[in-house]
Amino acid sequence: MPVSPETPKSAALFERAARVIPGGVNSPVRAFRAVGGTPRFMDHGRGPYMTDVDGNEYVDLICSWGPLLHGHAHPHVVDAVRQAASKGTSFGTPTAAEVALGEEIVRRTPADEVRLVNSGTEATMSAIRLARGFTERSVVVKFAGCYHGHVDALLAEAGSGVATLAIPETRGVTAEQTAQTVVLPYNDVAALEELFAQRGSEIACVITEASPGNMGVVPPRDGFNEHLRRVTAQYGALLISDEVMTGFRVSPSGWAGLDPAGADLYTFGKVMGGGLPAAAFGGRADVMNLLAPAGPVYQAGTLSGNPLATAAGLANLELATDAAYEHIDRTSAALQGMVAAALFEAGVPHKIQHAGNMFSVFFFDDDEQVRSVDNYAQARTQSPVKFSAFFNEMLARGIYLPPSGYECWFLSSVHDEKVLDRINDALPYAAGAAAAASTT
Repeated sequence: MPVSPETPKSAALFERAARVIPGGVNSPVRAFRAVGGTPRFMDHGRGPYMTDVDGNEYVDLICSWGPLLHGHAHPHVVDAVRQAASKGTSFGTPTAAEVALGEEIVRRTPADEVRLVNSGTEATMSAIRLARGFTERSVVVKFAGCYHGHVDALLAEAGSGVATLAIPETRGVTAEQTAQTVVLPYNDVAALEELFAQRGSEIACVITEASPGNMGVVPPRDGFNEHLRRVTAQYGALLISDEVMTGFRVSPSGWAGLDPAGADLYTFGKVMGGGLPAAAFGGRADVMNLLAPAGPVYQAGTLSGNPLATAAGLANLELATDAAYEHIDRTSAALQGMVAAALFEAGVPHKIQHAGNMFSVFFFDDDEQVRSVDNYAQARTQSPVKFSAFFNEMLARGIYLPPSGYECWFLSSVHDEKVLDRINDALPYAAGAAAAASTT
């Protein structure tokens, strides 16, 4: 279903935004720099669809970058937020809802205790501070292509928007701030072993995406997370499993439910907030009890445990049943098959990779490049030109994909056969556009 090629209201809003907001957006990938054209300003969403200010309707395949496990404006979530708002939007005191959300996260995951915060960045920042406080060590190990929010020390080779915008270094982050961060190639066990053999007594923690989705979907090789668990335990370092993206998205327990390797600390976000700003970090009780006021590691937040966010999160998780995940998994598998068939028919070199129901498509310039993508260096060999052509043709036909080849495609429990049929109708045109696109 083609949409109008003219989007004057979005264009006018983008022009206005550029006068008061740097780059015209409040998160860089939204600016469409990697794909060209005018960012669409959304007016409302319902179920698997969202509608922009010009009245164009799109099938939504980003679901707010993951949180909308049950689509837009689900009545159960909306009612929960409405009821919470009618009682007050914030108190600066404890509330029953934050206790209930904490209990639900602990029930579903390996974490013994959790603390609620406001964003994934805040969760990872706090988890690292806690790991340093617990181990009394300084060095942090991360993997190239894994994004853990815009924490200064973690922006080195961070994937996501940094990769999308081809920013080689982030100004404002000093050498001193990254001096105690070591970046390793993802999925490289030998590099990990060598680093720990040389500097194991200095390393406070290893932080990893449970299954990376910020360089495109690059799952851990079989046994990789278990190896991280063994090596960190051997040297007395902590393992932080970042489940901001995968948490409650790929199973009722997140990636830990699919790959129970174990970790000392976990970070959560997105689905647990139901589309409102909320995140959490948690893990072993003996580690978590170092947090103030129980211990000497300070962390605080005025809006942490906000009653609207906790209400939305609880409602979202109440809907996250086995049946819901079965539907999303089945729909994702069907869509991956449809995309693969269309690209194969058009002769477009590509590789589709998935982690549970999250997936992404890597476009390549020739067949010799096509392989399993196991790390950031391999992810960066994809063709941005072919992806841009594919993205823009899908957008023109009412299908909203992530505007970056380094991001995941997300589905919800309300994406149905009608949605798949609509996507399938658009795919041959988009695949043809990708086939015709050239980097020369």
